[in-house]
Amino acid sequence: MFVLGIGDAEYDHLEDRLQLTLTEYYKVSDLENYEEILRAVGYFTHKYGKIDRFESLNEYWLEQDAAIRTDFNIYGTKNDFVQNLKQKSRMKEFFRKSGVSTVQFSTGTTRESVNEFIQSAGFPLVVKPDLGSGASNTFKISNEAELQHFFDHKPADVSFIIEEFIDGVILTYDGLVDRNGEVRFAVSHLFENSVMDVVNTDNHLYYFCLKDISPEVEEAGRSILKAFDIRERFFHIELFKSNKDGRIIALEVNMRPPGAWMTDAINFSYDVDVYKEWAGMVAHNEVGGPYEGKYYTGYASRKRHKHYTYSHEDIYRTYGDKIVNYAEIEEVFSRAMGNSAYQFRSPDLETVREIVKYIQQEEG
Repeated sequence: MFVLGIGDAEYDHLEDRLQLTLTEYYKVSDLENYEEILRAVGYFTHKYGKIDRFESLNEYWLEQDAAIRTDFNIYGTKNDFVQNLKQKSRMKEFFRKSGVSTVQFSTGTTRESVNEFIQSAGFPLVVKPDLGSGASNTFKISNEAELQHFFDHKPADVSFIIEEFIDGVILTYDGLVDRNGEVRFAVSHLFENSVMDVVNTDNHLYYFCLKDISPEVEEAGRSILKAFDIRERFFHIELFKSNKDGRIIALEVNMRPPGAWMTDAINFSYDVDVYKEWAGMVAHNEVGGPYEGKYYTGYASRKRHKHYTYSHEDIYRTYGDKIVNYAEIEEVFSRAMGNSAYQFRSPDLETVREIVKYIQQEEG
């Protein structure tokens, strides 16, 4: 088996493990330049034969990945389907097909064009880019004045959708689906504070990787995967659980590994190497296991501008036996993920909650 890499970093700057894995590496000057990527894949095809798979595991490159697969007839998502995985407005059609409730929305581009939707949905509302992931340029709109301000100042080159606001928590359905469309490994994460609010208020974030998946999340996640007919991919599906009536409501689907250290959380909770399982699935359509959740793994970030009660040393002195990961976070990701973060695990969810409170407790 040949493992071929394309990147813009110098070969000597790659991690040793990666260098040992790669059969050959092709450096390009600009990963945004499609012609350079095209030439790289053409070179590899000429030297090694038809390419079996082309993957980046990054949502940013979904369209470029699909274009390469289309041009070289490589297995996987191609140009004719990729926008269904990029545009939130197109996702809604598949959610309806799946039978899972979804968020009411409007793609109206003017204040007047959304009047009927607003009368139906009421305030508050959420506005977000139709394309893109994460909570960047996502806002809660609480009244007419804020809505008008949004329309007066929104970027002209970005398409937005407006959604009803759901008061609830986010539960994810994450894992691996094989080339036959069978879910081979799945987990669930719980977010009790809104990533949108974290970004807009520059607050700290926390979440939990759960030991078990609730039946309602499992049913909704599998129905969505079937509706999209997704095969041989990582998947990361975001669902609301409404505080009002307990409904599971589809929010977004992403055909990539979950971000914000969630793959690490999966590994810590299930004692697994999820990327190794993904590689085995792609190469041989095989996944190990069965795997059982042994721990709840928590994530708790900190922000530099906040003043916390307990020091880094206090945290390790008190909970060092539970902490499995700590790192400073690159500035580009810090608005959502924090300037630094801890991961910790315990068989007991309440213990993990206690650690979150301890890490994020502020002075005063």
